[in-house]
Amino acid sequence: MKKVLVTGSNGQLGQCLQKIALLYKDLKFTFKNSIDLDITDSSSIKKNFNSIDYDYCINCAAYTNVEQAEKTPDMAYKVNAEGVKNLANVCKDYKTILIHISTDYVFDGEKDEPYTVKDVANPINDYGKSKLLGEKYIQEIMDDYCIIRTSWLYSEYGKNFYTTILKKARAGESLSVTDSQIGCPTNANNLALYIVEKLTRNSNFGIEHFTDGHSCTWFDFAKKILIDHGLQMTVQLRRDKNYRTFARRPLNSVLK
Repeated sequence: MKKVLVTGSNGQLGQCLQKIALLYKDLKFTFKNSIDLDITDSSSIKKNFNSIDYDYCINCAAYTNVEQAEKTPDMAYKVNAEGVKNLANVCKDYKTILIHISTDYVFDGEKDEPYTVKDVANPINDYGKSKLLGEKYIQEIMDDYCIIRTSWLYSEYGKNFYTTILKKARAGESLSVTDSQIGCPTNANNLALYIVEKLTRNSNFGIEHFTDGHSCTWFDFAKKILIDHGLQMTVQLRRDKNYRTFARRPLNSVLK
């Protein structure tokens, strides 16, 4: 039976993995939140690895507040770069294959076509820069790893674009959503299933892109959410042409 450690289990992807894990009796999962296992603390990581000989580690731990990362970047680099470096070093020592979740924000958004794994990363904000540095640490330290870049992750868990739009719509609030960015909304449940299936297949590793495949703007995504829940006739949805954001964001972050 393969033993799998999941870090950052209290996040939306971690919670999706907990649900998916129930379907796989040939995999033994151990879920750790940031209190149980702090990736910024090497001793915390080693303590957890000393108790079980893990075959895989799925790292869902991340600092994902793009706006705050621009204002106080130290925390973003501490978690997304140095924390990942700590985890990679321990995984290498224990011969554990690391599966790390990265982001579309490692790209600058200047390309007119979807980004491939061969495209050169060039992040334009501190969140993307911290995530790219984490990727580089893994590649420098480890031989056996998988970096999965995904985009616009959403689910029924936690605070994300999907749950925020639904909450405001059900409260009768009018919505103003930007149409200046294009990307691929990705259901975290689908990503969780992809990751777990990957473990059962012993697939090739390296850098991969995973999305649900359909590209759209944030406005288009909000419109679809309202339609799917029968709220399109009761909620006013407006295009926001003057979307204000502290952090620069890639205009096109579609992943191929």
